[in-house]
Amino acid sequence: MGNSRFGSISAYPIFEINDSPLKTILSIFALLVTCYSCNDASSKVVVVVPEDSLQYYPSTPKEIDRQQFRKYHRELTSFLESKLLNHGFNGSILIAKDGAVIYEKYAGYADLRKKDPITDSTSLHIASTGKTMTAMAVLKMVEERKISLDDSIQRFFPGLDYPGITVRMLLNHRSGLPNYLYFMSEAKEYRDSCINNEVVLQYLYNKKPNRSYAPDRRFNYCNTNYVLLALIIERVSGQSFGTYMKQHLFEPLRMQDTYVAGISDLDSLCPSFQHNGTYWANDMMEGTAGDKNIYSTPRDLLKWDQALYTNHFISQAMLDSAFQPNSNERPSLHNYGLGWRMLNFPNGKKVVYHFGRWHGFNAAFARLLDEKVTVIILGNKYNSNIYRVARKVYDIFGDYDQNGGNDEEEGGNDAVNHMLAIKAGK
Repeated sequence: MGNSRFGSISAYPIFEINDSPLKTILSIFALLVTCYSCNDASSKVVVVVPEDSLQYYPSTPKEIDRQQFRKYHRELTSFLESKLLNHGFNGSILIAKDGAVIYEKYAGYADLRKKDPITDSTSLHIASTGKTMTAMAVLKMVEERKISLDDSIQRFFPGLDYPGITVRMLLNHRSGLPNYLYFMSEAKEYRDSCINNEVVLQYLYNKKPNRSYAPDRRFNYCNTNYVLLALIIERVSGQSFGTYMKQHLFEPLRMQDTYVAGISDLDSLCPSFQHNGTYWANDMMEGTAGDKNIYSTPRDLLKWDQALYTNHFISQAMLDSAFQPNSNERPSLHNYGLGWRMLNFPNGKKVVYHFGRWHGFNAAFARLLDEKVTVIILGNKYNSNIYRVARKVYDIFGDYDQNGGNDEEEGGNDAVNHMLAIKAGK
């Protein structure tokens, strides 16, 4: 009797097997039992999946009824061909419902001088549409308690002589700050160079251009606000605006063809053209970002749209606050939240959107919240039809009373008109 590593076995008798044939048979039987046990155990092995490293999952697209899909596709095809595609359109279009693409079209050339076709991966300047991304990056920092909407801008820019302005006022365009696109164009020392956000900030420090309005007095669309927001992101994160947006927004959302362009990228960027096909040359304002200078594609913008239907990127409560009207001095369908334009219709329908224009680039990005429809139209040859057509698309999906609109306001033409003034020497 003895002990083993399994404990005492003294209760069990030990038989000695001296018969060689019997010993052989029992050995073979033991081997078979062992093999069977091993095979049976291996069939029940549970494979341990490593912890999921994805930061974000998009909404699962809903299946669209076949007849409904065909109806929408037929109407969109007819409307877009007659009102846009056959009227000098050069760019990309994507219309989706519940995340599922209903219509997608790429027309014309990335560079009219080279005749290289626009594809689903051709990144175009989305101009002021990029303000939605800058704003949401700031609101994410608010959720993370790194900053507050009520923080004074002096927290980030000590000694800046514009008291009474908060982060919220930058987001909703109620800061009253002057627009850098105007005051910087008067700085002759920069005419032959390319300015960036830090140059704009130093000009505000040193030259102190007059306010347009007192803080929070009224809505006044101003690109300076979003240049400062991009600088706040840099001050808080310790990263460049482009790097932060890439690591915290574009990469997590798998927006692989979206990026913030810098001055060093100018030679490789997709160019833009005037309505007659003439190349639109770069100028001194190409280096500022936050208010513009994000390049993207319709497919990436759909990912951006769908991310906002989840709580993975930002909470619903914070998103709802961004979609609340912030300027109510006079009744209007049009209003502005925190980085988003909106249309609030008498019948209760609501569109949150942001259009944009920079040089020959046009961008329309709209979200019909009731129908969960996404309207994306990008162009790189100036075409004012883009804005009107985008609005008319709403009517295909719901009861939206579209009686025209202000292209100057929605396309951000203040920037373009000012560039024309610069070129004219004014």
